[in-house]
Amino acid sequence: MAVNLATLRSNVELALAGRVVAPFSYRDRHAVETVSTGIAEIDSLAVGLPRGALTEIFGPACSGRTTLLLSALAVRTAHAEACALIDGCDAFDPHSAKAAGVELKQLLWVRCRNIEQTLRATDLLLQGGGFGFIALDLGDMRADMLRHVPLESWFRFRRAVEDTPTVLMVLEPESNAKTCASLVLHMEAEPARWATTLEAHATDFFRYPPSWLLEGFGIRAELLRSRMQPIATNSFRKPFASAGRSELFETNVLRSYLSVVRMEPAPK
Repeated sequence: MAVNLATLRSNVELALAGRVVAPFSYRDRHAVETVSTGIAEIDSLAVGLPRGALTEIFGPACSGRTTLLLSALAVRTAHAEACALIDGCDAFDPHSAKAAGVELKQLLWVRCRNIEQTLRATDLLLQGGGFGFIALDLGDMRADMLRHVPLESWFRFRRAVEDTPTVLMVLEPESNAKTCASLVLHMEAEPARWATTLEAHATDFFRYPPSWLLEGFGIRAELLRSRMQPIATNSFRKPFASAGRSELFETNVLRSYLSVVRMEPAPK
């Protein structure tokens, strides 16, 4: 009997050679490689972004979704990885991305007009392969429209990215990927920080009216789901992240310059 089992095993391995590596070896799908987001608090909370899995980032407008996206893109492009952004509402700002450290030469920007184009473009890029990081930005789409995205689409994305070195990040106003997402983070903004200008002229209010500038605000990220166990070679190695934990980090407004112009009447 033992001889027959050994022969059967050998025949199966030969039949699957070139298609399945070590078919009789146990593979823990929870053990994945993770990469840094570029934000220490998020890396501590979520153990980084998993390769070969779907990560869902959701929250309302101004909740830090774009900050996290640009930070992750900056880290991956700095490592010379080919990255892709499927922009569902044509809301991406290359100038802000460059100011945040994103190497635009390493980024494929796909500008879409509707949800059908967006989902189709995501399918094509996942099936084509070759990208280390793919972001699907649905953050500016209507929440009621995204609720009608078929669940089979999320399953298809999860299956397409599985067992690949690609990080798939989806940004939305609400959570829709359900159990297809291996990592789910909920983002929300804390009170904003403001700075005043023309402080030297505060006593001359009518001639030099003060103005207030948005400096930045705190962002709270809450871990809602994590099914990952980072592999031993990763720098974020630690036990499964527990749902319900949260971290607070600060974000600053990107400004290339600030100018204050005071109009004077032309001389007669």
